[in-house]
Amino acid sequence: MLLYPGMTALDLVGPQELLAGLAPGSLHLVAEAPGPVPSDTGLAVVATTGFADCPADLDVLFVPGGDGTPAQMRHAPTLAFLRERGTRAGWVTSVCTGSLILGAAGLLDGYRATSHWCVRDGVLPLLGAIPVAERVVFDRNRVTAAGISAGLDFALALAARLRGDAYARTAQLVAEYAPAPPFAAGTPAEAGPAITQDARAILADLMSGAREAAGLPRH
Repeated sequence: MLLYPGMTALDLVGPQELLAGLAPGSLHLVAEAPGPVPSDTGLAVVATTGFADCPADLDVLFVPGGDGTPAQMRHAPTLAFLRERGTRAGWVTSVCTGSLILGAAGLLDGYRATSHWCVRDGVLPLLGAIPVAERVVFDRNRVTAAGISAGLDFALALAARLRGDAYARTAQLVAEYAPAPPFAAGTPAEAGPAITQDARAILADLMSGAREAAGLPRH
C-alpha cells in the first residue's frame, strides 16, 4: 500500500483495516523512505518499507488518492516504482484520485476505471483510461474505486475475489459496515447544484493540479 505526502488517510486506512487480515505480517506500507508520512489533513501514517526494500512480486499493489495526487503524478521515483511493481502485481488497485497516479504511471491505458467524481470524466481520459461512473470498477486485474468512502466497498469487493464472499461478509460484519448516512448528498446528482458548486470550490486546486499534471508527457 503506497504512502505519500498529502494522501487522504481514509483512502488508505479503510482498505487497510479490511484487508490486513488477508496478509498477516506481509502487508507493507510503502513510501519512498520509511517513517511518518503526513496525510492531507496532517494525520501521519508510518511507512514500514521504502521503495528499494519493497518485495518485487506483489499480490496487490494499492494507491490511495488525496490532495498530494498532482505532485505524485509527476514524481519520477513514485512513477518508476509503480511501473516496476505494477507489471508483475496480481492486482493493481486504487481508491479515489489514486487512479490518476496509476494512470500517470501508464498502468491504466485502455482500462475501464473510476476515480473521485471531480476528476473522473475530465482527467482519467487524458491518462488513457476509460472513465466509468461506478463505485468500484474491475477490469482484468485493475480495480479502481470512487472517492474516499468507496475504499470500504473496494476492500470488501477485493476481499471477496481473494478469499470468497463468506470472508468478505464476515469482515463487513466485524466492521459493522452498514452505511445509513444522515444525508443523501454523496454524489453531485444527489447533492444538487448549489452543494456541488461549494464542493468544487474546495476541490478546485486538486482538480486544476491533476489536469495540469495529466497534460505532461508520460515517461
